[in-house]
Amino acid sequence: MSGEKVKGNMLNVCLYICGFFLLWEWLRPLEQLTDTANLGVFIIFLVVSLVLALLKVNVFLRNGIKLLYVLYTINFLYYEGSFFRLKWLLTIADSLIDNMRAVFQGDWTSLTDDFRSILFFILLGLMAYLLRYWLINRKQIFIFFFMTLLYITVLDTFTPYEAKFAIVRTIIVGFALMGILTFYRILDREKLQMPPGFVKKWLAPFVVMLGVSVIIGYIAPKASPIWPDPVPYIKSYSQDSGEGLTGAKKVGYGENDTNLGGPFLPDDTVVYETEADHRQYWKVETKDVYTGKGWISAEENGERIAFDMDEEFPISSYSDEEMKVDERTAIVRPLAQYPHIIYPLGLKHVENDVGHSYEVDVSLEKIYGAELGNLPGIGQYTVEYESPRFSMSRMTSAVDQNHPLLTEEFMEHYTQLPDSLPERVRDLAIELTQDKENWYDKAKTIEQYFGRVDFQYDQRDVAVPGRNEDYVDQFLFETQKGYCDNFSTSMVVMLRSIGIPARWVKGYTEGDFRGMTDSGQRLYVITNNNAHSWVEVFLPEVGWVPFEPTKGFSNNVQISNDLDNEQTNQQDDVLEAPEAPEVEKPEEKEAPLESPTSTFSWSDLGDKIKQFFQTHWEWMIGSMIVLALISYMIYRKRLKWLPYYLLFRFKKRKKDEDFPVAYVTLLKQLERYGLKRKPEQTLREYARYIDYYFSSGEMSALTSTYEQYVYKGKLQDGSWENTKELWENLIKKTIA
Repeated sequence: MSGEKVKGNMLNVCLYICGFFLLWEWLRPLEQLTDTANLGVFIIFLVVSLVLALLKVNVFLRNGIKLLYVLYTINFLYYEGSFFRLKWLLTIADSLIDNMRAVFQGDWTSLTDDFRSILFFILLGLMAYLLRYWLINRKQIFIFFFMTLLYITVLDTFTPYEAKFAIVRTIIVGFALMGILTFYRILDREKLQMPPGFVKKWLAPFVVMLGVSVIIGYIAPKASPIWPDPVPYIKSYSQDSGEGLTGAKKVGYGENDTNLGGPFLPDDTVVYETEADHRQYWKVETKDVYTGKGWISAEENGERIAFDMDEEFPISSYSDEEMKVDERTAIVRPLAQYPHIIYPLGLKHVENDVGHSYEVDVSLEKIYGAELGNLPGIGQYTVEYESPRFSMSRMTSAVDQNHPLLTEEFMEHYTQLPDSLPERVRDLAIELTQDKENWYDKAKTIEQYFGRVDFQYDQRDVAVPGRNEDYVDQFLFETQKGYCDNFSTSMVVMLRSIGIPARWVKGYTEGDFRGMTDSGQRLYVITNNNAHSWVEVFLPEVGWVPFEPTKGFSNNVQISNDLDNEQTNQQDDVLEAPEAPEVEKPEEKEAPLESPTSTFSWSDLGDKIKQFFQTHWEWMIGSMIVLALISYMIYRKRLKWLPYYLLFRFKKRKKDEDFPVAYVTLLKQLERYGLKRKPEQTLREYARYIDYYFSSGEMSALTSTYEQYVYKGKLQDGSWENTKELWENLIKKTIA
């Protein structure tokens, strides 16, 4: 195969690969937005279709292979028995006849899943054929590229699908495709040939240009949207417009937790900004009574205790007076009109610039502004708190049931469960913890139980318990799919079922890290997407200890492992939030999770790099301009230095295969020097012209050897060694 054909095939492979990735962007949202499962089999079908097209397999053989794959997949997914027992073909034939009858009758709801899959395979086959037609025959892809962008941006705007990186991927792939196709069209229009190394030299600057453009586009400052988000405006026409309407609720903090379950839609409205030197959860309230469907407070209008900014917070979460703590301060800027404040674990003081005082609801541990019960006038406030380092030895100590803090009223309050709770919930908790001796180990075992692969984190496909179903029982034994409310409520109920006092806590995760402030604090932005719920367990020797059962989250609890008198701070594993920004009620959007004891974090590094680029983008653009000017000057002076580079490049080459490359390089150098070959000139005529110009016979000798290579397809042994000196002499003569 000639070099030209090899290069052409390489470019075709690049075209098909880029085309596949562009088509893949159409499939990525399906698992999140539809009931489509086993997406991998459809992606494999696409790959098979494009590979067969690339290899130019006979059309009948090609379609036969694809049909065989479709039949095998349908048998694997929907039918029992071996693929090679052909009786199932009669069943699928009957299914096709029934489904076609339903299609002609317009009864779309009667279509079976296997028939829907077949239709989807047909659609993908047509898409693969059209993609091949656009890429190879028409050599134009802009319309499909534009439609792909339109498709993912519409989904990003009107659905929970997060297309932030999908748009970047599509831009990169689309520009790469259009660049390669433009190259092809220029070759066809100008009837140009591709000499050795031509494609590589054209492709290298194109890849560099594309990469630099993407990097600049990513790191450069971006203006805020000019148009407001149209989704709330459009949804306003359908919200509460009729009776009995049900659907996904909007994510964010809410007071009504009586009926948990069901899907949630994202909301990135910013509600708080915080400045802190430590990442932690932000608490709003606790709930103590589980009803079987959700949570309520034992006292609807409980006792409120007033305190002002000069007084300590009247409620303490700790019973261990010797607990080691880190004194910390954080600044909170409320951006939403809530009548409460958020606060971290270990709160001591709340201060503000206008002297507001506060009230805390004892039953909820929820802090309100004392002035008319709201905080809009307070604005920014500062919280002083003690970040605890829980002692492992005290948490794992045996529990004395006669401990003065474990009063009958306290235990009854925080181990309350409805009589309707299915017994299998308690049986599961007993089975998991039967070999554990203390409350902490039991709680930790149950917390870790939710990390099993059986449990899935999901905000869309979340069930709502029926009239006679228990919320926790449904999650543990039926769906095993949900968001933080499912995980946290289930852990509290399981702990209570074995006599361990626990409560349900609501608030926010730390939010999205946005960089460092001038004061050295870390700036976080908390949106409705960061609303969250977790668990607090009461250990008599310590107090209320936070636990995080939700899959993919960490509450950054610090524990001193002093079991062997070794004071080593250890921290719960920090787990990344799920792949796409997580949205729920309450739930966390994917955000950089930082660890104060961690020495390295990819997310933190990425944020710092992005912040550096955003801070120094003017300097970087200026540097790039200077580099561009320097590169231009170097290019302009190439006749002075390029010959030396070529001599160095071919100095140690000794193989005869290097001669054709060296000869083509010499032709290009002569053209750069100004001795351009005319279109009607043969190589021999051009060689005589060069020899006449330089008063030598070197070019004719080189051309004679090159013609042997062109017409005979091979060179005599030692051709390059015998002609290398002639080649070097001509290169030296082009030094300006």
